[in-house]
Amino acid sequence: MTQEELKHILEQHKLWLDDPTKGKRADLRGACLRGADLRMADLRGADIIWANIYKADLYKADLRGADLIGANLRWVDLEGAGLSGADLEGADLENADLRGANLYKANLEGANLIGANLKEADLTDTILDEG
Repeated sequence: MTQEELKHILEQHKLWLDDPTKGKRADLRGACLRGADLRMADLRGADIIWANIYKADLYKADLRGADLIGANLRWVDLEGAGLSGADLEGADLENADLRGANLYKANLEGANLIGANLKEADLTDTILDEG
């Protein structure tokens, strides 16, 4: 997926967030988003299941500060992705690969982390549920 295609999807998603009768919810299921610049992107409620966001050092996705509240990120490959300051409150990260991801000061409150791989992830000052 090109950055232009992604930009169009994000524009349509913003319209949908503002008025569900306009635009279209972001459907990034299975999309190849390696190296995508998603800094500060508003992806609340987006469907990103099975997306391939990272595979090699040169292609780490940048999701710093992204709004992913309630997003469907099940089975997504976020290995090594930049997620510092991202808001993942209530996001579904079941079986997501977050190995080595930068989650510094990210909000994971209420996120579904069942089966998620957080090995070597930077969880410094990350907001997590108590217990």
